[in-house]
Amino acid sequence: MKTRRTLLTALASLTALGLLTACGSGDAAVGEIKPEGQKDTGINVGPNQNRVHTAKVDAIAGKLPEAVRKRGTLILGVSAKSNPPLAFRATDDKTLIGVELDLATLVADTLGLKPEFNAVSWENLFVGLDSGKYDGVFSNVTVTEERKDKYDFATYRLDDLAFEAKKGSGWTVKGPEDVSGKRIAVGSGTNQEKILVDWSRQNEKAGRKGVDIKYYDNTTDYYLALQSGRIDGYLGPNPTVAYHVASAGQTEAVGKFSGAGAGLQGKIAATTKKDSGLVAAYAAAIDHIVENGTYAQVLKRWGLSTEAVEKSEINPPGLPRTQN
Repeated sequence: MKTRRTLLTALASLTALGLLTACGSGDAAVGEIKPEGQKDTGINVGPNQNRVHTAKVDAIAGKLPEAVRKRGTLILGVSAKSNPPLAFRATDDKTLIGVELDLATLVADTLGLKPEFNAVSWENLFVGLDSGKYDGVFSNVTVTEERKDKYDFATYRLDDLAFEAKKGSGWTVKGPEDVSGKRIAVGSGTNQEKILVDWSRQNEKAGRKGVDIKYYDNTTDYYLALQSGRIDGYLGPNPTVAYHVASAGQTEAVGKFSGAGAGLQGKIAATTKKDSGLVAAYAAAIDHIVENGTYAQVLKRWGLSTEAVEKSEINPPGLPRTQN
């Protein structure tokens, strides 16, 4: 786990590269990025986040199922892995912070509910949805056609992926042929895995070598494998790759792609069990925070303004099913 000094240095590096910018609110927390020229420049990665909040909207809250409305809490799943700036632990090594939690908090505010975050492994996010344990998941989940069989989606961010390689690799990824025969690490059960598996099959059909896909339990394991030369690259969410490239200084991004594959812009979405009655409330809440400006404040705070959506879409076209 990084120390406070290491995290602050890493995030300051992101600022210098334009990957993170100052919060749009005039009430920035202590240690948060300040405009250039002001004193005490830094960023808040402590447990006291001074999150952006918004007021309840009764008409939107009325879209919730009665049981959730009466309970007063919104029980949400987030990934337990450390993936800054998406979701990661603050300097107390306990408190969850990041853009996913900030946006989920705004949605809960609009619905008049208190968010209750549960950090679990990636696969258990969906187990929790299936069992009805979670009202939703805010955890960089991409809309895919396969997932739409079981889940409903309300989009809230664009989805881009990036390949990361050792600095000075001389490698550029533009398509399937560029990963032929390469050892690439990827998260199991993710949409980037689906894309990589599809690319590997395309290579094999074209008479090229497939991709040697590697899996590790933790994000730090990917980077250790990359530095030691056990893998040639890592395919992950663009925000996470950009953060690591800037903070570590030992790697580089060698290719960027839509999370829905060629010809379709991927979308990140609030995810709920199919026909749970929650997705319309989520979409309306997201539209509201887009309109009142709090959504833009949060994205700007975490350097993700380029991934903003104009409105939330319910179950839009997603990553196609993996080709056989």
